[in-house]
Amino acid sequence: MNEPVKDRAMTNEERIAFVKDKKRHIRYRDLMLAISSVLLFFLIWEALVLTGIVSSKKLCDVLTVMKLFVVKLSDPNPDGAVLLVNIWSSLKIALCGFGLALVIGIPLGWLMGWYRGIDSFVRPVFEIIRPIPPVSWIPLTIVWMGIGLKSKAFIVFFAAFVPCLINSYTGIKQTKEVLKNVSKTFGGSYFTTFWKVGIPSSLTMTFAGVKVAIGNAWATLVAAEMLASVNGLGHMILEGRSYGRVDLVILGIVVIGILGVIITTIIGKVENIFLGWKKL
Repeated sequence: MNEPVKDRAMTNEERIAFVKDKKRHIRYRDLMLAISSVLLFFLIWEALVLTGIVSSKKLCDVLTVMKLFVVKLSDPNPDGAVLLVNIWSSLKIALCGFGLALVIGIPLGWLMGWYRGIDSFVRPVFEIIRPIPPVSWIPLTIVWMGIGLKSKAFIVFFAAFVPCLINSYTGIKQTKEVLKNVSKTFGGSYFTTFWKVGIPSSLTMTFAGVKVAIGNAWATLVAAEMLASVNGLGHMILEGRSYGRVDLVILGIVVIGILGVIITTIIGKVENIFLGWKKL
């Protein structure tokens, strides 16, 4: 009788193909789970309204919101602006304040975490500013800058600045001493070690702070638009409350959620680009 043939070891090409296929399967599974959770959420929402568990005066059904979305693309009533104008107004303010927080907060956090002198100089002022709620700046910014783009971007900046600075500071503080010592052994200066070792090792924490910052930015922006604005998603939500339009309020909330998902996804893609070396 012939002896059974032993299993053949996979070649490198087969192993790579197997790993790629497994990753593709995991991505497909995760996508299906994500879609299922969203569909389940909408089904529960629809069921709550249709069964009367929640009054239609307090929560409109999904179809009503979808119809209003289409209508608001061309109808400015009752808040005075079509949906795309409100989206652009809010997005412009959010990205201006958020971008300024990234440009100032992240480098400042790195410098404070690496250079003791800068930390000692900046920390007292930062610790005074940090506990102040961003919305408490609204009355002053209205007096200083009116109710335009600059005032609301300034408020959003404060909301996003704190998590950006804290996380970049914490991330670079956690740089392993062994990595610093290796850099010194190979002749790296203190600044070279900061640039090529400290900053790369801090990026995981830094991007976590960026994701927190964008959430804070949207929350503060909506509050600012509710108090002082002539358009924007926050203004649209406030007008919906004034007119008793639950559908308009929910539409504003849903649009903010969708924009948040899109921006967070973009941030995640950028994070993968900067942290791709960790997967090697």
